[in-house]
Amino acid sequence: MSKISDIDIIAIIFRVIDELNEMLPADNRLAKSEDTKLAGPGGGLDSLGMVNLIVALEQKLSSLLGDDVNLIDDRAMNQESSPFSTIGTLSEFIKSISPE
Repeated sequence: MSKISDIDIIAIIFRVIDELNEMLPADNRLAKSEDTKLAGPGGGLDSLGMVNLIVALEQKLSSLLGDDVNLIDDRAMNQESSPFSTIGTLSEFIKSISPE
């Protein structure tokens, strides 16, 4: 996997959020902010929405990087706090699994 910048990661996440928001009712749409809660208490996505987010992100990242990207693996599951809590934590997690 090739290196990806922080700006590219956020841009990809925001593109996926735009796609998801098209399917959500206006009052349930996600804000494009690093503080936006995705999962857990106060999170904007139900389990199906979270699956859609993860699959779309994996596809976009894989296409960009030319290599398979799996966001749900032992690294994600073994963290003390979920990398899927907010857009910011998700961005940091993606950055951490990208090569230097």
